[in-house]
Amino acid sequence: MSDLDLLDRKLCNVLQSRFPLTERPYDDMGKELSISQEEALERVKSLKRRHIVRQISAIFDTRRLGYRSTLVAMRYPKEGLAKGAKIINKHPGVSHNYERDHRYNLWFTLAVPPNGSLEDTVQDMALKSGAEAYAILPTVRFFKIGVNFDMVEGEGASYEGIQDGAPQVESFSPFEIRCIQELQEDLSVEPEPFKAMADRLGITQAHLFDIANDFIQRKVMRRFSAVLYHRKAGFMFNAMAVWQVPEEQAEAVGKIMASSPAVSHCYQRPSYPDWPYTHFTMVHGTSKEQCERAIKDIAAKTGIKDYAFLYSLREFKKTRVRYFV
Repeated sequence: MSDLDLLDRKLCNVLQSRFPLTERPYDDMGKELSISQEEALERVKSLKRRHIVRQISAIFDTRRLGYRSTLVAMRYPKEGLAKGAKIINKHPGVSHNYERDHRYNLWFTLAVPPNGSLEDTVQDMALKSGAEAYAILPTVRFFKIGVNFDMVEGEGASYEGIQDGAPQVESFSPFEIRCIQELQEDLSVEPEPFKAMADRLGITQAHLFDIANDFIQRKVMRRFSAVLYHRKAGFMFNAMAVWQVPEEQAEAVGKIMASSPAVSHCYQRPSYPDWPYTHFTMVHGTSKEQCERAIKDIAAKTGIKDYAFLYSLREFKKTRVRYFV
């Protein structure tokens, strides 16, 4: 974060957490930070050019849209890993794909539409990409998803995104699907960025904001915000901490893990004979030590002693799933 001034860092915090759904959002952000609309626009353009800000768009709840998703671990020979990852990345339902320091050396998230089969899709991907083995790790319990970084303090700030219970799959009209297709695209950086979107839908901007806020109320859309390139933003390290939690403690321990602002994702997933871990937490930090402090703090609060952490070695893909395409 050394090349970002304080105002850029404050702007990143606003972009991540409270992007205004208004006709002139950059003007509103500028007023919050005591700068002009023109300066706000130039700073956001610069953050995108420097690959600090990845995308500004709606973040939808995959499950409420009827999509099925899973984490997948695959194993490749060292010389075939990059080629395998490139093939995996071609699937539009793959949003995150990392090399990790484990014998399962490729880890990615996959979402398929309501009429798709996760199992068949993964099997086909493994065959085409030359994987030696794979494990499908769907969600058993969902505790949290809420990536947010405090760019001023240089620490995780994932206070929201804690879930309770299984969500209800929503039904959508053809027009609502068109709205989802528009809202999921990267927002332009111009004075009235929502105008072209509303024009394509044949509605006013005010109507578009009403629809977006309705999606938020229905919990179809988690929020409208920016996603950062976390490494370029200064959060160079991310660790997937995996925990061996007894079933009778699964829910209570998961909720404690999810309460940590350092944890952006928290799930319970199935275990296997060669994979005894049930709980997964993602932790991001500006240093390896910061990640490990957060993980040790979780261990102390939960009393779970059997755990491991898998660091990302390479990022092959990180984007948002595009729905109804």
